[in-house]
Amino acid sequence: MDNNISFYSKNAETLAAQYDDVPFEAVHKDWLEHIPSEGMVLDVGAGSGRDARYLAAKGLTVVAVEPAAELREASPKYQVATRKPIHWVDDQLPELSKIFALQTKFDLILLSAVWMHIAPSSRERCIRKLSSLLKPNGKLVISLRHGSCHDERTMHPVSASELAEFAKQFGLTYRLLTPANQKDELGRNDVSWQTVLLTLPDDGTGAFPLLRNIVVNDNKSSTYKVALLRALLRIAEGHPGAVIDQSDTHVALPMGLVALYWLKLYKPLIDQYGMQQGSSSGIGFIKDTGWKVLTPYSNNDFYIGASYSDDALGQGLFRALKDISATIKNMPAKYITLPNSQTAVFDVALARHSQPKNAFCLDLDFLSAFGQFSVPRHIWDSLTRFSVWIEPALVNEWAVLMAGYENNRAKQLTKLDYLNALHWEDPKRTTARVRKRAEELMANHPLHCCWTDDKLSASNYAIDHALPFARWPNNDLWNLLPTTTAANGQKSDKLPTSKRLQASRQRILYWWQQGWGEQTNEFFTQATLALPNLGNHNNSYDDVFEALALQRERIKDFQQLEDW
Repeated sequence: MDNNISFYSKNAETLAAQYDDVPFEAVHKDWLEHIPSEGMVLDVGAGSGRDARYLAAKGLTVVAVEPAAELREASPKYQVATRKPIHWVDDQLPELSKIFALQTKFDLILLSAVWMHIAPSSRERCIRKLSSLLKPNGKLVISLRHGSCHDERTMHPVSASELAEFAKQFGLTYRLLTPANQKDELGRNDVSWQTVLLTLPDDGTGAFPLLRNIVVNDNKSSTYKVALLRALLRIAEGHPGAVIDQSDTHVALPMGLVALYWLKLYKPLIDQYGMQQGSSSGIGFIKDTGWKVLTPYSNNDFYIGASYSDDALGQGLFRALKDISATIKNMPAKYITLPNSQTAVFDVALARHSQPKNAFCLDLDFLSAFGQFSVPRHIWDSLTRFSVWIEPALVNEWAVLMAGYENNRAKQLTKLDYLNALHWEDPKRTTARVRKRAEELMANHPLHCCWTDDKLSASNYAIDHALPFARWPNNDLWNLLPTTTAANGQKSDKLPTSKRLQASRQRILYWWQQGWGEQTNEFFTQATLALPNLGNHNNSYDDVFEALALQRERIKDFQQLEDW
């Protein structure tokens, strides 16, 4: 498609004016009734943004994909007021790698005047990928261009019947919305159009039954299986940037990150509450040279972006993560299998990793050096999207398992003891650190509320989670903002609207630069793993803000939080 991208780039100004001269309602009159009233839209091949602007003006969250930079840059010339911002992404079919990195699903996907550019050999793959990006009952609208081409673009013949066959293959419903070829709205006599609507009737992945079988019905009654799923769920929910490789069927995570979350889940149970995790006293990953070195430290001492010297703590942490990685491979990953089979659901590929000789940071490179943990995509998608419903089931099953162990019964532990032990880490330590930094800045320079621009004082300020911790537990530096006490109270656990977030952009960027200019490695490491589409080694505050804006849309879509 490179020659097509070159054509659209070279003729961007003329084409943009041409496209925007034709109203959305005229081009897409066949499917106006199928536009959702709310939700997420993916506009693939968005051109200068005519369709994206129309849909955003209706209050839909639009991710616009356009590989021709000049067309993307032409969009502001035709900008009109929209209820939601448009998120532009430089990507293209069939890969859509940056879109898949968002780890989200869409209510509507639009391919307007795109399908004829897709080579027939790539079309099956494209439909497979696009269908996997749909929510249950999500709609895929494809316009088909018939007729000759008189310029240097490459166009291939298209047919509605081809899409009908793909629909059968991938479990989509098919509907031809144009009974006869319709005339071209640009007045080209030898060009006509059809519109096809494909719908995903339900998720059809079998992820929920499989997860339930693992959690509830699996013959292997062990906390290990639940711990592994909960670690994966925490990563899926909180670290969309953690996927280091992916295919149509699987995503790969850094093995060290899975081990780190395992450590953070088990540490309170074992070190603080002394709870037994099995029917015998031995726990494979608790060793003198690893885990026991970490016993005096709290969970909050181990977080993404933290640095460690080549001392006892650093050596103990490295050893513990290595021991945990081996335990995960040899126990839950080995024994969690598909129902009525010996086929493992997850795959673990450990890597040879020597003790670091110098100080190291819990960043993507270090965590990836332990190997890769492979998760089936349908499982990953379900963990990402439905974590708020899945996690309570995991916590409950874990508590039930622990209550059944004889050593725990002898301690006369209550249900509240188990729930407290399984509660996720307390955010106070990180908040205190940010408060200290804010007070340091206030002592020498004016510091303003990131939401209201009011001047802050030592007696009138608070630290706010931009994306509310109660619904998306994240204590990273980028997510903690100084605000007035009143603004913090008004916002509470609400989600800032897209408009409010964009209006606060410069104040947030200023705070990030002033607050964490000397901790850039930690700041960007945390952002890279927690936010979508940043890529490893990113060091742009502007890119972090764009990723924050996208993450805001993902959380709104997943959890339907109240806006502020």
